[in-house]
Amino acid sequence: MKNLLKNQKWNSLLYGVLAALVALVWVYPFVIVVVNSLKTKRGIFSNPLWFTHDFTVDNFATAYQALDFTHSFVNSLLITVGSVVLITAVSAAAAYALTRHQVKMSSFVYYLCAATMLVPFQSIMIPLVSMFGSMNFLNRTALILMNTGLSVSLSVILYYGAFQGVPKSMDEAAKLDGASAFRVFADVVLPAVNPMTGTVIILNAMKLWNDYLLPSLVVNKNGMYTIPLKMYMFFGETNSEWQLALAGLVLSMIPIIILFLLLQKQVMSSVTEGAIK
Repeated sequence: MKNLLKNQKWNSLLYGVLAALVALVWVYPFVIVVVNSLKTKRGIFSNPLWFTHDFTVDNFATAYQALDFTHSFVNSLLITVGSVVLITAVSAAAAYALTRHQVKMSSFVYYLCAATMLVPFQSIMIPLVSMFGSMNFLNRTALILMNTGLSVSLSVILYYGAFQGVPKSMDEAAKLDGASAFRVFADVVLPAVNPMTGTVIILNAMKLWNDYLLPSLVVNKNGMYTIPLKMYMFFGETNSEWQLALAGLVLSMIPIIILFLLLQKQVMSSVTEGAIK
């Protein structure tokens, strides 16, 4: 018995050390970004992997002004929030319909969603932008609609698996109490998959907040620049302001980090439930 407890103690210690090493591998690139955002350009190239003596916080003030951060932040926020809200609402409703009102076409629609994920975005981006351009509809609203159409498939598949884990008896009990179909969905079934909702929100928010390619084709105009588009100005043909780019990158990461911290409990719950199943 004593040997068994001793072995368990050593195993726990070994797993703890391995977990710490893995965490260090994942966190170290972020540390490098933060550290280099506090250096001068000379300091970055003299020692890019560790601290130097020439620390400065002026990079953040300069990057904030150069990025027109308040305006570009609002643009990114409007596009990301609008897209995520639409993606979450549409995918949740579609997945609920596929799981609760199954007809002959349900399986076809589900596999069609899975198949669309195999289509590279680069193969459709020119026709997509040309179609919206022919209607003079290249603005933030158009970008939100494009993001929704391009991202809803994965979210439908995620919600589909989550709704299958919710007993249909909950729906039936709510209907017996007089709840309408919408109330059953919104007040009974959807709250039961809150962890999956948190996962869908954080996955899509991270992708859309950092997206450069599609916004560069749709809203690459004065007054509509997002943060990734404004970040490009730090990189020229002959000179790159790495210290300002890294400071701007740190500023742009803060909202997503805050969002993840707010939804961390739901995301972890979703991962744990998936592992148990």
